[in-house]
Amino acid sequence: MKIIYYIGLVLLLATFQRCKKDETQAKLNATDAVKSAALTLDKNSLILSKNNANDTVLHIALIQADFGYQAAVANVLQFGIKGDNFKTVKEVVIPGGRTAMGFTGYELNSYLLALGVPTGVTSDFDVRVKSSINSKIAAVYSALSGLKASPYASTSYLYAVGAYQGWVPETAESLISPTSNGIYSGIIFFPQANLEFKLTSERNWANSYGQTEAGKIVYNGGGNIKAPRAGNLELEINTTANTITYKDHSWGVIGSATPKGWEADTDMKYDNANQVWKLTVNLTAGALKFRKNHDWGTNFGGVNGSLIAGGADIMVTTAGSYAIVFDLNTNTYTLTKK
Repeated sequence: MKIIYYIGLVLLLATFQRCKKDETQAKLNATDAVKSAALTLDKNSLILSKNNANDTVLHIALIQADFGYQAAVANVLQFGIKGDNFKTVKEVVIPGGRTAMGFTGYELNSYLLALGVPTGVTSDFDVRVKSSINSKIAAVYSALSGLKASPYASTSYLYAVGAYQGWVPETAESLISPTSNGIYSGIIFFPQANLEFKLTSERNWANSYGQTEAGKIVYNGGGNIKAPRAGNLELEINTTANTITYKDHSWGVIGSATPKGWEADTDMKYDNANQVWKLTVNLTAGALKFRKNHDWGTNFGGVNGSLIAGGADIMVTTAGSYAIVFDLNTNTYTLTKK
């Protein structure tokens, strides 16, 4: 019995040592064997302008990261301001399996402007690849590549293609980024709550933003985005932070000349293409004012076609059908009798 006990103990110790050795080896494989991606830019200094906006101005090539075992690797190209340690970062997803990509002047210009750098001035940028396989294993980063470039001032657009307008990219309402800094805004009328849409960078389905969760968007992924409620909503999209927010933004006319008198607003409709508010309505002789979000906190009166914040009532002398245009860009209004 002693001999059997001794043999069993020896086997148990051997098994324990082998397990410890295997555990050590597994740890080595999970850390020491990882190799970051290798990134190469075909140039490290370039001039961006509207003249080369449609030309491919930068090519990248990469050698995939190796995590020590077979796994699908997700790669993201990161742009940051040199020396900022990517506190502000613009990320561009590299499609699965791709080891080379090219960027047009327009694309690269918008990526760099999203970092908040000035236009017309050469700035230094750091570029790297972030590689990951899942949320439980730490991502790895390629060595930094340097890039010098001078972004130019430009206006860029996103298009909200969805159920509110029949899913037709060519007629979708636009959201504007006046300086191409990655922040887009615009007003869209949704006749019902929860109407679905996606955001496209052009008037086609080549690339789009979808929704991963409420308030969060992703490039070329996610499901349809849902408008949270009906009405005129002002959307703000941040393609650097990948967020979308909404706030009520409506204008209407109120007063003794309008159909609902001084009791309630008659809402206007936003003309997204021309950035003005419009309404065709029957007016009686009397007074009217323009009011934001059904509240007197922000209102306009006026005289002779000029808007005045909190100003005197606008007088209508003759009853009839009127086409009204309310323009905050020029601080003007028109009442055209039909």
